[in-house]
Amino acid sequence: MGKKAITAEMPVSARRWLVSGTMARKTHLVLAHGAGAGMQSAFLEHLSGLLEERDITVHRFEFPYMAARSAGGSRRPAPRAETLVDDYRLALAEVRCEICRSARLFSGGKSMGGRIACLAANCDPTVAGVVVLGFPLTPPRKPGSSRANVIEGLRRPALIVQGTRDAFGGREAFGRLQLPKHVEMLWIEDGDHDLNPRKATGLSHDAALVMAANGIAQFCRRGRD
Repeated sequence: MGKKAITAEMPVSARRWLVSGTMARKTHLVLAHGAGAGMQSAFLEHLSGLLEERDITVHRFEFPYMAARSAGGSRRPAPRAETLVDDYRLALAEVRCEICRSARLFSGGKSMGGRIACLAANCDPTVAGVVVLGFPLTPPRKPGSSRANVIEGLRRPALIVQGTRDAFGGREAFGRLQLPKHVEMLWIEDGDHDLNPRKATGLSHDAALVMAANGIAQFCRRGRD
């Protein structure tokens, strides 16, 4: 996956954090993991490093069920996303206490973490925007189920980075939605749920993540410059 993020623990609470970048920066992104892999996944490690290189400090954390799993405890599945919103809001508050008052704070996440980031941002007017990596629009095993209301109900500016062949919702599925004007899509051609294109495209996974990082950096800079 290439260069890893420069990480450190932020002793703000009992929660364990991985921070890529410095607290003095003007742009900060809280980044939550997906349902099955924690904050140290190769995907989040690499993306955090790319964003740190683009002057965005990334704060990663784990929801309680994943923290217990990482510590060798219960391997119970992820609970319903709605039950994790309050924990995400607490994470935002913890980061807000550690950064400059003038800094811009974004919520974000991978898959399930991105869905929760959307719900948490709607409850927090101090969040400058939302970054979602692979929104789980329609679970493959539940084709009749849709989370469209989460996106269509977003009240904060948002960037959704999505692979065109994502099994949880590709270009065709998103084309049927009524997206608010403040919700942008960044499409990774032939990318799957991890934004990974097939070899036949000639686009590597590393290159796809660089595209994602560039798009996120541009999104976060708007309104600041």
